[in-house]
Amino acid sequence: MIPALVVGLMGAPVALADSCPAFLDHDQRKLHSTETVNLCDLAAGKPLLVVNTASRCGYTGQFEGLEALHQQYSEQGLVVVGFASDDFRQEADSEAEAATVCFKNFGVTFTMIAPGVVTGPEANPVFRAINEQSQPPRWNFTKYVIDRSGTVVESFPSRVRPQDRELIDAVESVL
Repeated sequence: MIPALVVGLMGAPVALADSCPAFLDHDQRKLHSTETVNLCDLAAGKPLLVVNTASRCGYTGQFEGLEALHQQYSEQGLVVVGFASDDFRQEADSEAEAATVCFKNFGVTFTMIAPGVVTGPEANPVFRAINEQSQPPRWNFTKYVIDRSGTVVESFPSRVRPQDRELIDAVESVL
């Protein structure tokens, strides 16, 4: 899909809200909150870095690097979204504990979605679409770089850290 553009102030192109892919147009409950977010409101016409996360995993330290990417590239439009997942039995015993790991231990400020399924037929609608376009996560901290039109341009397994050049190059390619 090619996003619809209009010319905004100062002659800059602006993506219209209806350019959001349908798979993002779902209310998602935020981690350890009653508040929801519709990813179209958050990311329509913007590139995304989507990650399935866990709070009790050998890769949990990657939250720090994901936050650094969020800080470095958010002004250029990148939206980082973490989806807490217990598909691989590495999630905290409670959402409160998972929130402590994310927000207090690692200082996460990017959007974190409440625990849900990211693989198989019961997967969150965002991950159902991602899994159709790419390979489903095989473990926690699988990272998906998604362009402004909602196409997965590249995926990275857990072992690829947020600060690795190959991931940074993929992120920069969609900005």
